[in-house]
Amino acid sequence: MAQSTSFTADRPVPSEPRKLEWIGVTPRELAGFLAMVFGMFMAILDIQIVSASLSEIQAGLSASGDEIPWVQTSYLIAEVVMIPLSGFLARALSTRVLFVASAVGFTLASLLCATATTIDEMILYRALQGFIGGGMIPSVFAVAFSLFPASKRGIVSPMIGLVATLAPTIGPTVGGYLSNTFSWHWLFLVNVVPGIVVAVSVFFLVDFDKPDRSLLRRFDFIGLGAMALFLGSMEYVLEEGPRYDWLDDSTIATFAALCIAGGLIFFWRAFTAAQPIVELRAFRDRNFAFGSLFSFVMGIGLYGLTYLYPVYLSQVRGCDALMIGETMFVTGVAMFLAAPLAGRLSQVVDPRLMMLAGFMGFALGTYIASGITVDWDFYELLIPQILRGASLMICMVPINNLALGTLPPDQLKNASGLYNLTRNLGGAVGLAVINTVLNNRIDLHLVRLHESVAWGRSVAEDTLAGLTQQLSAQIADGDLAAVKQLAHLVRRQANVMAFADVFIVLTALFAGIALMALLMKKPADVPAQTAGH
Repeated sequence: MAQSTSFTADRPVPSEPRKLEWIGVTPRELAGFLAMVFGMFMAILDIQIVSASLSEIQAGLSASGDEIPWVQTSYLIAEVVMIPLSGFLARALSTRVLFVASAVGFTLASLLCATATTIDEMILYRALQGFIGGGMIPSVFAVAFSLFPASKRGIVSPMIGLVATLAPTIGPTVGGYLSNTFSWHWLFLVNVVPGIVVAVSVFFLVDFDKPDRSLLRRFDFIGLGAMALFLGSMEYVLEEGPRYDWLDDSTIATFAALCIAGGLIFFWRAFTAAQPIVELRAFRDRNFAFGSLFSFVMGIGLYGLTYLYPVYLSQVRGCDALMIGETMFVTGVAMFLAAPLAGRLSQVVDPRLMMLAGFMGFALGTYIASGITVDWDFYELLIPQILRGASLMICMVPINNLALGTLPPDQLKNASGLYNLTRNLGGAVGLAVINTVLNNRIDLHLVRLHESVAWGRSVAEDTLAGLTQQLSAQIADGDLAAVKQLAHLVRRQANVMAFADVFIVLTALFAGIALMALLMKKPADVPAQTAGH
């Protein structure tokens, strides 16, 4: 009988793909992650890409002045609901399935936005775009802190930090260019080809985790509904409150009540449900809790100032969308140049000191901007914008590392959703506070300026006489035109003084939060070869 031969021992065993030493992952893993990062860039970019082109969309869709802000508000409300939900979906479906579905849905919704013919269609499609696209943002943060070795976070954290902050910063620039060069439709068509590429790439390259579909059998629909009511109503109140005098408006008051009711049910389910939609246990970690607070304030600096500068340039300086985009682009350049420096510093400097320096840089920039006048333009805003861009990166990298870098892997997906939610909520609260302060201070300064230009004031009478003489030589009714011109000058000056007050408030906020950075616990040093898996 012939002796049987076993080839098991001799058969070559497939070896693990070789990892890239400089980054600690395989080429396929790196390519898949970069595709995810680009998808996140698209989703965050679309928050602000329409901000400089709302007038063009309004004209194209024959929308009213009250309706057009919903092109942006609907996106934000829908996105803020999906971001915390994405942690549960990533665990139940896997990162690959969630991300591919989000990329495909985001691309289709973008195409629908470009084909919208009425404002109602646009608002619906933008809500779909924001809700579906919101699933891509936290997934990237979770993968960054679970896939890569801890020793490589000096490279990875600046990358995702740059994308998360650069995208909304250059949104007005990209949007202004596209709408001026082509048409407003290209604000959305620009997503189609990259969206397809991202979806296909992630499908074939990403395989970082396995799904746990048993979670779907215990899906907390009550918790989901309560969370949507809580966060959606909160976003609506914060967005629309400043325009309608807050609780003096019955609609705002109704949504505020719904927000409170939804919040009570949501937190009850979060603490009592067997499988809650969002787990809040990550907040037991002091670094994550403080990191989320700092992320909240950073959201004010990111989204609040991205809103504030364009409003000044438009209302006071009369700049068009393209000019505003060119001015705002300075912040993006500063962020891009500061990213590698922030990554290097994160490896050799106490992260708490980096956060202290970053928020103090924010404070210095807004303090300089508090000297704003009606004549400020590109060059006067140059230093404040450079400080803002560099400070964003110096803050973002250590906040990412401290908030997410010390959590166990099984909490990362859920915690990433909560962490990104705080940044968006910070932006929403910041915009609400900024608009409220602007409105109140404009009214105050108008009263004081009207006293200064009252009859009997020699300066006011001399100014009015000069305007009357100048305009009478050009038009027949020079007296009335001079009064209107003087009223316009007073209104513009009140606007500028209100902007200065807002910058002072922001300076105090950033300086105060900078000192709180010292309350965080410094994480233990990471061994050079710590694995990421």
